[in-house]
Amino acid sequence: MDALAVVLEQPGRITLSTLAISEPGADDVVVEVAFSGVSTGTERLLWTGDMPAFPGMGYPLVPGYESIGRVVHAGSNSGRREGDWVFVPGANCYGDVRGLFGGSASRVTLPGARVTPVDENLGEQGVLLALAATAYHAMAPGHPAPDLIIGHGALGRLLARIAVAAGHSAPTVWEINPARMGGADGYEVVRPDDDPRRDYGAIYDVSGDSSLLDSLVMRLKKGGEIVLAGFYADRLSFDFAPAFMKEARLRTAAEFNPSDVAGVNDLLASGALSLDGLITHHSAPQDAGEAYHTAFSDAGCLKMILDWRPS
Repeated sequence: MDALAVVLEQPGRITLSTLAISEPGADDVVVEVAFSGVSTGTERLLWTGDMPAFPGMGYPLVPGYESIGRVVHAGSNSGRREGDWVFVPGANCYGDVRGLFGGSASRVTLPGARVTPVDENLGEQGVLLALAATAYHAMAPGHPAPDLIIGHGALGRLLARIAVAAGHSAPTVWEINPARMGGADGYEVVRPDDDPRRDYGAIYDVSGDSSLLDSLVMRLKKGGEIVLAGFYADRLSFDFAPAFMKEARLRTAAEFNPSDVAGVNDLLASGALSLDGLITHHSAPQDAGEAYHTAFSDAGCLKMILDWRPS
């Protein structure tokens, strides 16, 4: 089988290529992708070449972990059915071309256990399940919900919405870019300089700015927690004495898992969570190079969608 796929041949160089994909086994499904999203966090680092080294890292690669589509083949042991509308968190089915994370293609082969059935009525908003699940995962059981969120991009907005949907007090959100100050839904967005508060119990940073830790420590109450929910290319460091005085705690939030997607699905099904207003841009796969550039350079672009249906 073949698929059209976005290929990052090297940092800054994107092509749309026809690639052979793996034949499915008994445990696998084949999904015809309808929509895929562009991540402005991890995919930006792949685009710029700043992604930290990890096993399997290298070019050329197919990016993408925010895809939605229909199962067109289901192996006998896959646990899925043909016709299922599913969320695809990526695939690695392209032979010598790496799948990092492999979801930006017209067709993918992957284990049925990795896809999650979702409500087809979500349509293109289904691609937002990855970000929503990332936000849900950051608010792990036993940890305080955010009362301050740094950054009002798509992930920051989802963190705030999920906190409110879960019944927590509305958080404050910091943003410095005028293009992202609007769009609050049940919470307040302010510039850091306009916020006098210095007793936050839980600060969730989704900015990806590794230089902020010292300033965030100073905004904590004693025993407060900073959650690193973004992705950071540069080394993180902080001044120990202020953190010592605050008895500050630091927690990282790793990637989401299937139970987080299920939790988000429950919030969506109940009507407590909305994904409206987060998809701002659309593109055809043939214009992927321009689409990725827009996603990474235009502050007004919260989420770029590639529409694979005509392909």
